[in-house]
Amino acid sequence: IQGSANASVEVHHVQSYRFVLVLRGDDLGDSLADTDPQTLGDQPLQAVPKNPQDGYAFRTAQVVNEFVNQANELLANEDKANSLLLRGFSREPVDWPDFGKSYRLNPGAIAAYPMYRGLAKITGMTLLEAGDNFDTELQTLEDNYANHDYFFLHYKPADAAGEDGNFDLKVKSLEELDSQIPRILDLNPDVLVVAGDHSSPSIMASHSWHPVPLLIKSQLSMHLGVDRFTERACSLGSLGYRSAIDVMILALAHGGKLKKFGA
Repeated sequence: IQGSANASVEVHHVQSYRFVLVLRGDDLGDSLADTDPQTLGDQPLQAVPKNPQDGYAFRTAQVVNEFVNQANELLANEDKANSLLLRGFSREPVDWPDFGKSYRLNPGAIAAYPMYRGLAKITGMTLLEAGDNFDTELQTLEDNYANHDYFFLHYKPADAAGEDGNFDLKVKSLEELDSQIPRILDLNPDVLVVAGDHSSPSIMASHSWHPVPLLIKSQLSMHLGVDRFTERACSLGSLGYRSAIDVMILALAHGGKLKKFGA
């Protein structure tokens, strides 16, 4: 794509409607605002620098907008999916902390959805073949349980249902996940952590700021009368409200992997 900055463009399909846009070239920057208006019915936005004085981002925005214009021409006759929305501009991570080395663990990642496999890869986890659904993910967990001392196991359907605004489907997907917890517990993990990366209320059909419930089960965990895994119930539990950066330390503590916790 020609512009004030020459750049090569690669498009990699992820899954469903998602793709990754890779730009390569000199004098490019990643400080760009998303082109997704995040509101149903609104027109896609132009890529613009977050800082108007950022020449690298300005040149990159020109490349991005030219790419979108060309893509729109190719998609113009499609009844659906006739344009592109771009979110999360970022450079390729450099010197990213290695998860296993940071926590002295041998982590394995099991995720059917490609984006989460990518996240696991850039943090140094071993990617395990996950298939295309949660049942195959659990089979992978069982087959590899003796080979790792930490597993990142991802479940996508509840989030997808929430983003679609489908309350009944979200309830069903959470019930299906709940029915599989005994299968995980049959492996007798020292620590089981159930957590989410964000809330996706079906009433909003989007991500939100609401706290997500967090559960940590081990021989050292406390049970203070909370017998339901919901946002309101978990807010009354022994963990209370925690920042996400606390979760790994708490998990290690519950597994007896810390020499000392606190002062």
